[in-house]
Amino acid sequence: MTVAEKINALRFLMNEKNIHAYIITSSDPHMSEYVPERWTSRQWISGFTGSAGTVVITENNAGLWTDSRYFLQAENQLKDSNITLFKMGTANTPSPFEWLAQELPVDANVGFDGTCFSVTQTRDLKHKLGNLDIHIIEEFDLIGEIWKNRPALPNGVIFDHELKYSGNTRYAKLTKIRKEMAASDCNYHFVGSMDDVAWIFNLRGSDVDYNPLALAYGVIGKESATVYLKAETVSHSFTQSLKEDGISIAHYDQIFNDLEEIPGSANVMLDSNRTNLRAFNSISANIIEKENPSQLLKSLKNEVEIKGMKNAMKKDGIALTHFYYWLEENLGKTKITEFTVMEKLKEFRSQQEDFKGESFGTICGYKDHGAHPHYSTTQESNVEIKPEGMLLIDSGAQFLDGTTDITRTIPLGDLNEEEKLDFTLVLKGMIQLAMAVFPVGTRGCNLDILARMDLWKNYRNFGHGTGHGVGCFLNVHEGPQSIRQELKDQAIMAGMITSNEPGLYRVGKYGIRHENLILCKKAESSEFGDFLNFETITLCHFETKGINTDILSPNEKIWLNNYHQKVYDILSPELDEKHKAWLRNKTKAI
Repeated sequence: MTVAEKINALRFLMNEKNIHAYIITSSDPHMSEYVPERWTSRQWISGFTGSAGTVVITENNAGLWTDSRYFLQAENQLKDSNITLFKMGTANTPSPFEWLAQELPVDANVGFDGTCFSVTQTRDLKHKLGNLDIHIIEEFDLIGEIWKNRPALPNGVIFDHELKYSGNTRYAKLTKIRKEMAASDCNYHFVGSMDDVAWIFNLRGSDVDYNPLALAYGVIGKESATVYLKAETVSHSFTQSLKEDGISIAHYDQIFNDLEEIPGSANVMLDSNRTNLRAFNSISANIIEKENPSQLLKSLKNEVEIKGMKNAMKKDGIALTHFYYWLEENLGKTKITEFTVMEKLKEFRSQQEDFKGESFGTICGYKDHGAHPHYSTTQESNVEIKPEGMLLIDSGAQFLDGTTDITRTIPLGDLNEEEKLDFTLVLKGMIQLAMAVFPVGTRGCNLDILARMDLWKNYRNFGHGTGHGVGCFLNVHEGPQSIRQELKDQAIMAGMITSNEPGLYRVGKYGIRHENLILCKKAESSEFGDFLNFETITLCHFETKGINTDILSPNEKIWLNNYHQKVYDILSPELDEKHKAWLRNKTKAI
């Protein structure tokens, strides 16, 4: 079916059920960023493959909303679809719900699949359409009725994330969460997000591409806990291990019935941003809405997790050294395409111990493709890479002991003055953030300016956030912290691992992004309070031939030289003489 045929089929069902507008999100029942193939409904109906976006279909119009990371990609993929692109965050662009308020008549019916719509989204919809007396119809999964051969529920093996990797027992984690429950006088805590379930119960799976997660819900009581999953995918030994911690297993599909059985007099804590509407409506008990305590707890990495993450960075650094050596040796001698780069990166990483897969789909953008911040190579867009221009590679890996995420922009030939200036300004921003010292309680929005100041001084900017949290053998994107211009009322705290990734994108020319992961640590205390700083834990050289050293400050040069020395000192003992000599040259002082 073409996109037009799919939309026509959807409109036929909408008319049949008297639905005037239907909303398709990018989510699944767990409010995930990356979703199992079964729930890629927005991608299926629109043809847009970016990880973030919302489609709204009315009787006569259709729109897709996405953020600045995907503007160029969406423009290309929506061509001839009759779906209008709405660029979120740009001037005079209405939100999906604001647009609906303009499109719909009074007393209209708005439909969506309530298992893939959060409580918060539903409230926002009601607020935006409040003057129209809108009726919400949440029980119909209309996409499921027209998507023939829709993928089945994933059925991957679920396994124990051992204590040597997690650093904390399930019992210890449940104890911390129960303290939060007691503080709010709650009898139960419903956990709907897969990464929270995975962290709390020390389990991992393979039901979602790139994220080691299993389809699962959790319900935690004062003395007992239940994890809802496909029990046939759990080993007997793991089942016994859960039981020893007072955790029972129930079937994944049983969750809604069990939520209905919670006594009406009980208090249930849940996160309205991470709870689907059907689950919320299944609860007749008193609901206490709070962010999942595990969101903050899992962001504060313990010593075992920090050691594991650093070891993962070391393995990743070895693989990347081999890869960039291979690229330099073969470029111009044999045909190398964007797909070749992606395949080779995975090949080198897979040679490292405890490699479990990539942490997201590799972004390999050559020349103008790099101007798409989240470019995704396709058979149609794949191009040969030559010894000229710039190549942006954003990639990462999942190891049993940690998750990596790194971007390097590689000058493949001589750069002109503008290209070198852009390359260096982005690097200066990354270094300035890496060198930050700040008081306890500082939010990410207070730090974001450090990564942008030199760009702004030269009338340049980038449209995405500067940093996101990274899980430990979990999601490569996690909260609750972030470093971006918008206010997020969450302090950057010791133990958090966050990306540091400023960029610059010239449409039709190139993109530049430099990214390391940074660990927040306690610095010093004085009469003015307690202070924090960052330790850069990613281990990979920067291509110094792209740098205009004249505009680096003395402190920035010292930082870069010290970083390169650290990269060499940690990686070189694991390299043969050929790769060691190559890395020595790449990390020599400027």
